[in-house]
Parts: sequence; C-alpha cells; structure tokens
Amino acid sequence: MTDPRAEYEHRAAVAQQDLAYWRGRDRAISWARLATMVTFLVLAWLAVQQRALALGWALVPLFVFVALMVVHERVLGNRKRAERADEFFSVGLARLEGDHSAGPTGERYLEEGHLFAVDLDLFGPGSVFQLLSRARTLWGEGLLARWLQEPSLDGAEIEQRQAAVGDLQQRLDLRVDLATLGGEVRSLLEPSDLVAWVTAPRRLDALQPLRFGLPLVALFNGAAALLWAFEIWDYRPLAIALVLESVAWLFVRRRLELSLLGLDRRGRDVELMSDLIRRLDQESFDSERLALLQQGLAGPGSSAAEAISSLTRLIDWTESRRNLFFAPFSALFLVATQMSLALERWRAHHGEHVGRWFETVGQFEALASLASHSYENPADPFPEILPPSQDLIFSAEELGHPLIPRGDCVGNDIALASGGGAPRALIVSGSNMSGKSTFLRACGVNVVLALAGATVRATNLRLVPLTVGASIRTQDSLQDGASRFYAEIVRLRDVLDCARDRGPSLFLLDEILHGTNSHDRKIGASALVKSLVDAGALGLVTTHDLALAEIGDADDRMANVHFVDHLEDGKVAFDYVLREGVVTRSNAVELMREVGLLV
Repeated sequence: MTDPRAEYEHRAAVAQQDLAYWRGRDRAISWARLATMVTFLVLAWLAVQQRALALGWALVPLFVFVALMVVHERVLGNRKRAERADEFFSVGLARLEGDHSAGPTGERYLEEGHLFAVDLDLFGPGSVFQLLSRARTLWGEGLLARWLQEPSLDGAEIEQRQAAVGDLQQRLDLRVDLATLGGEVRSLLEPSDLVAWVTAPRRLDALQPLRFGLPLVALFNGAAALLWAFEIWDYRPLAIALVLESVAWLFVRRRLELSLLGLDRRGRDVELMSDLIRRLDQESFDSERLALLQQGLAGPGSSAAEAISSLTRLIDWTESRRNLFFAPFSALFLVATQMSLALERWRAHHGEHVGRWFETVGQFEALASLASHSYENPADPFPEILPPSQDLIFSAEELGHPLIPRGDCVGNDIALASGGGAPRALIVSGSNMSGKSTFLRACGVNVVLALAGATVRATNLRLVPLTVGASIRTQDSLQDGASRFYAEIVRLRDVLDCARDRGPSLFLLDEILHGTNSHDRKIGASALVKSLVDAGALGLVTTHDLALAEIGDADDRMANVHFVDHLEDGKVAFDYVLREGVVTRSNAVELMREVGLLV
C-alpha cells in the first residue's frame, strides 16, 4: 500500500511547481490586458475627440481584450486548481500530524437533543466531522452528517459502503480531482434553493414563441450598432429598437426575475457540480455501489454531465447582465431574456432529474471523505459487521480514539456480549484525568464510524449493529430553567427509552448522577444500570466514586475495570491502560497540589 505521507509530499512538490507556472501566466496576461485596454482608450480618444478615425476601429483592441479575458479566465481556473491542490496536500500532511483544524466543523447539522452527537464530539472545532469531511457541496456534507447521526443498522448497507470506500481509497487521482476541480472552493448552493427552483411553477410558457424572434432582433441590434460605429448608419434605427425593447421588458421583467429565483447568481456553484459529475462519469468503478451511483448520472437524451454543463452556460450568460463590462452587450443582444427562456426550457426537460444528480454527487463525496480518512490511516481496518442475533457483541483490540494523534493514542481491549462469558456492562473506575471519559468516547466514536461504513481506530473490531445512547457531556440550561442534574436525568431517561424501544443498543454513561449525594447516587445508578442491562443493552459506566464500583461486584452480568495513575518526580502521570478490577487510589489531592492549591 502506498505510504500516504511520501505520496502527499511528492504531489505537494508537483503542485507547487504548477502553481508557480500558472502564476507566471496570470501576470503575463494581466499585463497584456492592460496594454489592450490602453490601446482601446487611445483609439477611442482619437475617434471621439480628434475625429481622426471611425469609432469602429477602437473595437479591434476591445475584441482582443475580450479574447484575453476568456484565456485569462482559463488561466485563473488552472491557477486556482493548482492552489487547491497545494492546499489539499498541505492539509493532508497536517492531518497526518494530528492537525485536522482545516476542515468544516458542521455545527449546522447538529440535531438538538441528539442522543450522542454532542457527547461524542461529532460536530464543531476538533470534531469527528472536521476530521472526516472533504465534501465541497452541501449535499455531500449533509449526507455525511446524517450517516454520523443516524448510524445504519442494516449490515448489507454497511458492507456496501465499506466496499465503496475501499474502492475509492485506492483512487487518489479521483479524490484529488474531486477536491480541486471547479471555480469555487465550496458550493454554498442550498438543496432547498435548488428544490424550490425545480418545483416552482413555470411562468414563461406563454413567452416561449419569442425564442424564434429574439435572435433576429439581437442580430439586428448588433448590426445596427456596428454600422453606426463605422458611420455607415446613424443612431436612430438602433435607438428606436432599444426604446421599443425597453418598453416590452417592463411588461415581462417580473416574470423573468421570478423564473430565476433559487438559481440566479449560482453559476459557479453549478459549474462545480458540472465538473464533479463529468469527472465521476469518466471513472470505471469496481464497487457495485459506485457503479450503480454512476449509472444514476444519466438523463433523457444526454448525460448528467452534458445537461449540467448546459445549465452552467445558461446561468453564466444570464449573470452577464450584472457585469459592468458585459452589461451593455447583454442588453444589446437581449441575453437575459433569451437565457431566461432557455433556462425555463431546460427546467422542463431536466428539472425532475437534477435533484437526484446532485444527491448522487453528495453520495460520492461522503464516501470519498471516508475513503480519504482510510487512505491517510492505512493501519485502521474495516470492522466486521456481525449479523443480528440473540447474542449482542461489541469487542475490539487496541481500540483508540481517532481524534488523538496516532503517536499519542493508547489502545485498549474491550469485550461486551450478551452471551459467551463476556460481561454486558463495564463499570470503569479511575482517578481524575486517567482516561475514563476518553475511553467511553473512543467506544462510541468507533461504533459510529463502523456503522457509517468507515475504518476504525483498532487492530480489529467486531460488532452487531447497535444504536448508541450517551450521557457524557450534559449541561444545564438557564434558558429552559433546567439544572445540570435535571438535564442529566432527562438524558438518562432517553438513553433507557432507546435501549427499550430501538433494539440492540450501547449505552455510555460518564460519572452519572454526580450532581446529588453519594447515597442517592448509588441507589439511582445501580437501578439505572440494571434496567439498561435488563433491556438487553451493552454499555460502559464510569465513576471515580468507589461506592458505585460495588455495582459491578453485585451483578455477574457486569465487571469492574479501571484506569490508574502514578507519581513521577512528584507529579501525577498516566499510562491510559485499562486494567481489571476496581481502582485502589485517588489522585485528587496530588492534582490540587500540582496546580498550587494549599491542601
């Protein structure tokens, strides 16, 4: 398997060379454009002020300027792509060092009251989503977020995703292209905007016959303007035509504007989609899932790539009316009106398919995100998804947290099962900062990754698909008038309901009920854990209250494990290794002294 670090370093060097080349081309064309504009201004001055030549001659450098603009646009596109390639590999190298702060944080996708998203740091700075997401469209981001918050319980679906991720993992060129193609870094086109445009009533059907006459009017306007510039005609024929067209425009302007709602000013976003679809259309996939997705990029009479490319051109021409340089030409040739009518025809022909095409791109992006993560972590395996049965299993060797840099990550073994001698639940005791909460999050995050179709941070992981319920980071709410304790017991109720109503589940409870006294805490925690186990759930409960560790001794379906610290040169140190039994020491006093408290 290719070493990702060596491959990224090599490709980063190539990207930097490409970037230097396109920057040079950019500067050269910029100077050429400046020279042609100066020439145009000089000739225009000679024609208007000095009457030394016809104004039409000033159009020659203007046409050259337009041609240079077209070439310059392509050069700028190549420069931007080289910049994105350089950034892609730089960010990839940073991720290999444990820094994944460059990715999107995804807070917009967090569902309020979700049973584990906040507890497992799925969204936000330093989150699982930021680690994984390489998507450039909101379709891709949204689907990845949904896979994280709604883990699949369908083993066949998970295995299909695994096969697709494995296929994409080896296609670095494709994943680089998906990250660098197009005119925009990210598309901000909202799925809801596209749906609104596609499903909006057609308002221009009565005007469609004009499409046969408008090109002739535009041709007349162009010819009249050119003949006037070379002083063959006077200005009156053109002026009369423009006045009549302006009056007609007032009657149809509102309908034309309404027909563009949801897609106007979105040329770059749609161009990105067009480039992504065209690139995906060129690939030949081994995975059945990817091949079927690719087949979905087809349309009536043409491929999705061709249809979206034509949509991009139509939007670009429509938006030219806002460009100060092209606006006069747009008005002269009735571009906005002609393109609005053409967009309406495009929508009638392809509108019912465009949403499916964009969703397909989103699926490719979500799978490619998981594939990139797998490529950059070649030691992480795919988990073994076991078929549903009466016996629940969650077992792993060297299980670690994927957000912790590999060099600092300490893996631990875990085995939970409803049969076969393994405990259903672990009571995890330990001193402060010893790794209890991190271990809970490592278990939860790896389950989420496993059910999303991703690789996991372990040497191996076997599990039956499980729903997850967690109470790790419960907060009070001043707005709702809820104390932390009340918020916690409400969350614990929801976790118990999940175990009872939603099938096989994994519960992750951190320092439960520590907002009340020790006597009530022990009674409540014991009853809750037993209820969860009775409901058929597997899980872990952490505590630094040794009285709660008695729960594990009182029920043979549970077991005690612990993390411990030790002193090194008078300071508290941790090895983060999980051990059997109950912890026998506390470090609270040492930690207080370490920070300077006189105790």
